[in-house]
Amino acid sequence: MTRKRRIGLALILLASGISSLWGSLLGHNSPNSGGDFKGVYYDARCLLQHRDLYKEGEPLRVYKEENGELPESSHGLRQVLTLNVYLPTTFIFIAPFAMLPWGPAHLLWLLVTAVSFTLAAFLIWDIGAKYAPVIACGLICFLLANSELLYGTGNAAGMAVSLCVVAVWCFLKERFVLAGVLCLAVSLAIKPHDAGLVWLYFLLAGGVFRKRALQSLALTAVLGLAAILWVTQVAPNWMQELHADLQGASAPGGLSNPAIDSVTGRSPAMVIDLQSALSVFRDDPRIYNPVSYLVCGALLLVWLVPSFRLRFSQRRAWFALAAVVPLTMLVTYHRPYDAKLLLLTVPACAMLWAEGGRSRWVALLVNGLGIVLAGDIPLVIFVNLYQSLHLSTVELSGKIMTVLLMRPVPLILLAMAIFYLWVYVRRGGQDAGNGLDGKAA
Repeated sequence: MTRKRRIGLALILLASGISSLWGSLLGHNSPNSGGDFKGVYYDARCLLQHRDLYKEGEPLRVYKEENGELPESSHGLRQVLTLNVYLPTTFIFIAPFAMLPWGPAHLLWLLVTAVSFTLAAFLIWDIGAKYAPVIACGLICFLLANSELLYGTGNAAGMAVSLCVVAVWCFLKERFVLAGVLCLAVSLAIKPHDAGLVWLYFLLAGGVFRKRALQSLALTAVLGLAAILWVTQVAPNWMQELHADLQGASAPGGLSNPAIDSVTGRSPAMVIDLQSALSVFRDDPRIYNPVSYLVCGALLLVWLVPSFRLRFSQRRAWFALAAVVPLTMLVTYHRPYDAKLLLLTVPACAMLWAEGGRSRWVALLVNGLGIVLAGDIPLVIFVNLYQSLHLSTVELSGKIMTVLLMRPVPLILLAMAIFYLWVYVRRGGQDAGNGLDGKAA
């Protein structure tokens, strides 16, 4: 291992260690301590006790039986324990933790999350360091150091994102491929809206990568079938109940509602999809949902064409992923801890930086802003600044300032998606025009 790689590894371990320790301490001192993991933990406890985990309020009743009443300040945690918005496949992986008492289960979950997330960061550093070690290390360390919310809430995104990143490394490096198949399958099972478009790229890439994608899907289907059979025995009406829970969470004021007045709308745990920015101007799902789907659908359609037509190459794969990862965050419900998937954009930025030219500065700007603005500490600063200004959202100027201060993440994610999509399409077109590329019929 070279000196630069040793220094990079040390910095990554330091950034990850600070973030995990600080986030865990902040979460421990909060009335909503480990709220997201607590939700799935008590959902799984319901399942293990043969109680309907999708029945509204049932996990909350299990919590009260084991711990007593919730504090009045735990409004967010109360909603998490009342409405179960996870698919049955999630609970196959949560059930082993739910067999343990809360304290050891929570500690073990944080440990597994920290190890997997740090491993994912190091694997991306392994790629980026070949092109621009300082740039790659800086971006990765800032992302790691601003992941306190991930550990404070214990959200399953930490596991889903980490496993997705590990799978990408395994596939593109052609090492530990079976482990990569397993990692992608588990990531899809836990949070398909995080890993779904990444999986789609490998399906479209063809050849051995399509085989890996189909293997991952088949394994996810097997896990899903087992989970559905298990859950159906306990909760025969789980589909209707899950639908009702999702509607309740997305209703005005609900935990998953993208509007500024939702439970977490003015907090660092805000929703970051495109709907959350559009809702500031018109808080009507009949308006912001179709507009979001139209914008993201158009960008996805442009991305699909070269992904399907062009012959696979390692460099092009990283540009394709750099374009689709921010688009993943925009198209549907996500929060800042899901945006840790931006790790997959770092190699593309490092490659452009190594090539020189004006594009490298744009890449560094959009990547840097994307990782900074989606970071936990900058989001806390924005929230405090917004609250001190007491802006009104009645006038257009107030709405614009609200979007800039409270919804900066969707804006920069959109800029990232457009920039890397331009790079991806432009380079594919140049290669095809020179007769250097194009998939075989």
